Amino acid sequence: MFDIELSAGTIEYEDTGSDGPVLVFIHGLLMDGTGWRHVVEQLRGTYRCILPTWPLGSHRIPMRPEADLTLVGMGHLIGEFLDALGLRDVTLIQNDWGGAQVFLAVSNPERVSRLVLTACEAFDNYPPGPVKLLLPLVKIPGGVRLLMAVLATKFGRRGPGTWGWMSKRPVPGPVMDAWFRPATVDRNIRRDLAKYALSAPPKQQLLEIAAKAAQFSGPVLVVWATEDRMMPRDHGRSPSG
Repeated sequence: MFDIELSAGTIEYEDTGSDGPVLVFIHGLLMDGTGWRHVVEQLRGTYRCILPTWPLGSHRIPMRPEADLTLVGMGHLIGEFLDALGLRDVTLIQNDWGGAQVFLAVSNPERVSRLVLTACEAFDNYPPGPVKLLLPLVKIPGGVRLLMAVLATKFGRRGPGTWGWMSKRPVPGPVMDAWFRPATVDRNIRRDLAKYALSAPPKQQLLEIAAKAAQFSGPVLVVWATEDRMMPRDHGRSPSG
């Protein structure tokens, strides 16, 4: 694991180190790069795979208290990460979280040549589906800690509106344990998670972000999961997604 210091704090990342084309992966909320482990195993050696742990609740190092971890702030953070590593001709690959579109809308996308979107947040679907119902819980003192306690249960991990709606097969317990441990044990990680979770802009601003992202001129591959109940299938059919 490598790390790099950015304006928000220290970002850890995996780097397979190949001389091949550069792939940068984006994971979802309360996940890390291990969500891409099976994909990366097939690409390792041919491509340089870079997997940052974005500060979305599974990061092990808290961000600075003043860090901008809003949706828009995170879009800028993606751009800052690419700049800091001096990456060029990047293929940006995303699942679940819609950070790539926000990055394209609010930051300088010159380092990115191609985009791969797999079933992810788009348009005004931030946060997706029933996750919106959890926002009142996040707002109350101790709410995120309670949420993490629920995610320690089988229902919390495979029940409606959670990973049971996003994955064909159960994610291995040790993988999910590692995803949830930081926000379970560290109040500052919970603070970071709450910052992001409560930052979704109004619908009109989200649609403006989608429209700006659609101006990206490079090749875009869209792969949508037909059985994913969190990300509307129609979003995968639209070029503005």
